[in-house]
Amino acid sequence: MPVFALALAAAVIGFEQLVEWQFGPVGVIGFVLLSVGVKAKNVTCSCIGAVVLTMLIV
Repeated sequence: MPVFALALAAAVIGFEQLVEWQFGPVGVIGFVLLSVGVKAKNVTCSCIGAVVLTMLIV
């Protein structure tokens, strides 16, 4: 179980670094909003994060 948690944490940190490298600070803010919205089951927060990330990609 600890190996799985460590691998998952490494994957999340790696993905966050990729988002920051490619999209800058605004991408990190969108990713954080999306993550917090999903964890808290807050549809508004997750939608705002998804829209921010979508606008950066487009």
